[in-house]
Amino acid sequence: MHISKVQIVNYRNFSRADIRFNRGINTIIGENGSGKTNLFRAMRLLLDDNLLRMAYRLDETDFHRALGSWRGHWIIISLEFQNVSQDEAIQSLFLHGVGNIEGGAIGTATYNLIFRPKASVRAKLGELQEGDQNGLAEILHAITLDDYETVFTGKSTADFTNPAVYETLVGNFAEVRFPDELEPPEIGGRIPGIMSITKEVSFTFVQALRDVVSDFQNNRTNPLLTLLRGKSGEISAEAMAPITALVQNLNTAIIDLPEVESIRSDIRETITDAAGETYSPSTLSIRSALPEDADRLFQSLRLFVGESDDGYEGAIHELSLGGANLIYLTLKLLEFKYQTAKHAFANFLLIEEPEAHIHTHIQKTLFDRLNFPETQVIYSTHSTHISEVSNVENVNILGRVGGACEVFQPATGLQAGQVRSIQRYLDAVRSNLLFAKSVVLVEGDAEEILVPVLVKQVLGVSLDELGISLINIRSTGFKNVAVLFHDSRIRKRCAIVTDLDATFFDAAPDPLDAPAISKAKEKARGARAAGLRRQADLQEFANDNPWMSVHFAPHTFEVDFVAAGNASKVVGVLGEIYTDVATIALAKEELESNDVERFGTRALTMASSAGKGWFAIQVAKLVDPDTHIPDYLAGAIFTAHRPVSTAILANMLDYRLGHIRKTELYDADDIAELQGQIQAFRAGQVDRAGIRDAMLTSFPADQINAILAHV
Repeated sequence: MHISKVQIVNYRNFSRADIRFNRGINTIIGENGSGKTNLFRAMRLLLDDNLLRMAYRLDETDFHRALGSWRGHWIIISLEFQNVSQDEAIQSLFLHGVGNIEGGAIGTATYNLIFRPKASVRAKLGELQEGDQNGLAEILHAITLDDYETVFTGKSTADFTNPAVYETLVGNFAEVRFPDELEPPEIGGRIPGIMSITKEVSFTFVQALRDVVSDFQNNRTNPLLTLLRGKSGEISAEAMAPITALVQNLNTAIIDLPEVESIRSDIRETITDAAGETYSPSTLSIRSALPEDADRLFQSLRLFVGESDDGYEGAIHELSLGGANLIYLTLKLLEFKYQTAKHAFANFLLIEEPEAHIHTHIQKTLFDRLNFPETQVIYSTHSTHISEVSNVENVNILGRVGGACEVFQPATGLQAGQVRSIQRYLDAVRSNLLFAKSVVLVEGDAEEILVPVLVKQVLGVSLDELGISLINIRSTGFKNVAVLFHDSRIRKRCAIVTDLDATFFDAAPDPLDAPAISKAKEKARGARAAGLRRQADLQEFANDNPWMSVHFAPHTFEVDFVAAGNASKVVGVLGEIYTDVATIALAKEELESNDVERFGTRALTMASSAGKGWFAIQVAKLVDPDTHIPDYLAGAIFTAHRPVSTAILANMLDYRLGHIRKTELYDADDIAELQGQIQAFRAGQVDRAGIRDAMLTSFPADQINAILAHV
């Protein structure tokens, strides 16, 4: 039996979410605040016996904030199970337990938590006349949490995440239209508390490894004590008898020490001297606290671990963070193994962010080896190393959209061959795209190295601040990865940047050409033809996809970088590539010529000679605020990151103004006036068109004006 679907409605940062799981290992990916912890908590409310009592005590903070007023609304958490165990206890829970004793055994079942107004309140809402806003306001105003109930149901048929279904079950608050039916059959029949599924399954939750040392010091959360308590109950009285005798003898020996008796007498005497006989204790003794019963004796045990080869074993607080976390995780997994030995119907293991302070190799090894038989494992993670080895078909991505969480399944609707291609591409670097707010895909090393530097130096913000992951495909096979970004899969923006490889010299064949020239022309014609085919193919691929855009460098990145007005940056690295003075002088003349055939040929010659990656590294050292971002790159960046927030745009303008101030080429009054315009823009007193016009009017030559055209 495994969880196949989780539906969440109006719970914390989930407005409505549909999460799909498969058998075996599943991965949940998401940025901070996207809802991973809330998803796990929602599941635990239904499955974790340690948290079940909390399910009956939800409060107003558990409602989705975008509701405005929580009063009258429902919180729904629904689990769907597949391959339901044929065991009588499980079948009775999902079948007979909800009042259906007809038919044969079931293979798919639902188990729901519904937090809703009590029947009396729902009846009042159902009696309202359609459109009676005053009557609705009066009822809602009087509702408190005491008017809410928590019910568990099974065998539901409703798609709770469908807004129309929710309106049918709960009501339409805007139009004041509420159902008369108080117990709609679609939500399923009630499951009595005595038949809770938590009693029939093995469920272990491993919380995020944030402060495991304090957990070890807390008797309630110490995983070692949990294991020891379980084992202590299995020890027979006969086996404990000699140990108890030893403890008793040890306690007696400690008490009988003359030094101990001396201290006891001194304490007694001092109290009598200070308070007199009337107010002194009648008896006083010093005893050993070493317990004699198995349970308490086991609780006195502590774990000692050696991390180095010197033979020293230290307590948990002496270990490295990674070592302590690994031990904690190991003990929780052992706790899970002990539980699975006692249950046969289903085994669930939830692990929250196991990567904290753990070496990347251990992360990948853990993920690879935690494949317990007949167990569904669900991870949440920030680690690209874990996501790299995750099966993309078993991945759910949580993303923040405004104040709500959206859920994406990246493999939905893809064919097996497409999934295999994605799996091959998503190594530890490229799998970063699963965590990003938006993505820019590029061809090669030069773009990967230079684009982040260009954005930071020219605009004063980083790609990380914009929430953009720049992914180097290292080929032109963009579709293998870009297919992920789609309405049915990952609803995030993706911009593809590729070269058209247009020829910038006469590539027509000429019988008089030398063999080397003839070969170069043939290669250029082939690259141009391939560029045109790629353009047509990618434009068709991205057509009608609101999450996808394609941007083309007219020639190649190196050529178009110079063409954008950056000849001086490439000239600056001539000494890193050439040693001959005459060659350097000629190359400088060509790069500064404004003749695309001459500077283009020289730029490509330099990149090919030095290696494109190394060449880009050298150029990156010289990039500064005076560098120009090629227009097609700016278009890609600000199509992927859309819309640009007012704060980010104002920061970019402030950064450019600071650079202008350093040049001392403009009047101080002009700078002060624009500074005031930027402040007004931050305050919402100037719109985007107004700030663009102000910048263009005051400083028409600044690079930011070309960028603002894309924002």
